[in-house]
Amino acid sequence: MLIRGGRIIKPCLGVDMVGDLLIVNGEVAWMGEGGPPGPAQVDTTILARGMVVSPGFVDLHVHLREPGFEEKETVATGAEAAARGGFTAVCCMPNTRPPIDSPSVVRYVNNKAKSGGAVRVFPVGCITRGQRGEELAEMAELAEGGVVAFSEDGGSVANSELMRQALEWSRLLDLPITDHCEDSTLTEGGVMNEGEVSARLGLKGMPAAAEDSIVARDIDLARLTGARLHIAHVSTAGSVDIIRRAKEKGVDVTAEVTPHHLTLTEERVTGYDTSAKVNPPLRTEADTEALLQGLKEGVIDAIATDHAPHTARDKACEFNEAAFGISGLETALGVLLGLVHQGKLDLVSLVSKLTAGPAKVFPALSDLGTLKAGAPGDVTIFDPDLEWVVDPALFASKGKNNPWAGSSLKGKVMATVVAGEIVYKDDAVRIEVR
Repeated sequence: MLIRGGRIIKPCLGVDMVGDLLIVNGEVAWMGEGGPPGPAQVDTTILARGMVVSPGFVDLHVHLREPGFEEKETVATGAEAAARGGFTAVCCMPNTRPPIDSPSVVRYVNNKAKSGGAVRVFPVGCITRGQRGEELAEMAELAEGGVVAFSEDGGSVANSELMRQALEWSRLLDLPITDHCEDSTLTEGGVMNEGEVSARLGLKGMPAAAEDSIVARDIDLARLTGARLHIAHVSTAGSVDIIRRAKEKGVDVTAEVTPHHLTLTEERVTGYDTSAKVNPPLRTEADTEALLQGLKEGVIDAIATDHAPHTARDKACEFNEAAFGISGLETALGVLLGLVHQGKLDLVSLVSKLTAGPAKVFPALSDLGTLKAGAPGDVTIFDPDLEWVVDPALFASKGKNNPWAGSSLKGKVMATVVAGEIVYKDDAVRIEVR
């Protein structure tokens, strides 16, 4: 496959040039100008003039819902949604039914991904059995089964000693823990950020301190154990400050932020819009500014969607009863490019936080996100200036719960390539087949 005439951005190598990219046998073979050297026969050519050619996006945090919640999403529909969003690799969270707390469930997810997945799917295993927070899962068996990290996603491990043991095991297994940081005693019954807006709307709030306190605790435990800790979906200015100080002290901690926490605030809940109900909740403008600054400084290493699809019934109800979550794979790029068009973030930095940045967080993903010679031929091609209107009815995801429904976004994925195979293509993309 030859991808011709695009603006090739490879942040890890400092490459930003107009040229051609050749993929042979599923791997990156050559990049340059004027056509590939040697006798290579090109079977497929994608004409990418005026578009950006990027390493395939890597998402550290998605919910594919299967097994157990197939009415919300399946591995196949989630993988297709990922492909449309430009993501060539996704890490799926373990809060399924049954949860991913045994090698048999890991095998189930892997088999589903192999039989019907458009993109690479990497399961994340539970920290505790059944996610009950009472005893550790068989972390060594899960590691042997192929999980890429451990998480108690949807909540924190409340017991500090148990969390310490989990971190010690994760260090021995050389797999990180990806940490949903929430003190549930402070958030019980809460449905949005605690503050002036929640008071005005008469909704019970979830204070920023609920996140900050667990971020601080678990970073202290990571320093104590020498383990690798990844903070999921950071949402507060306080968490950014804590992570910044920890990195300065040499703690092995990384962090991610979502498109919605970077671009939306608690004001979006006004009108009791359940599409904006998410956990952690949308915070204040000061928080979004701190998150963006942390992203630019490198305090936050990656952007992850926290794709959380739900049925219409889950969201078409009173705000207090609605499920938390946003179905965000298919709008992530358009939303994030808004920051670029507003001059708040440069394009190369954005690409880095979607590719090389997340690929460095989990060791199992280290070959992805680079487009180095010999690396997997996973490519995202997008038009940064194409305007389109979000219509969730057209989503590949079963989850139509998206706060940008009806909005016009500027920037769209045009083609997604995994191991040299086209897994998604917009109708406007020209392809020549030999």
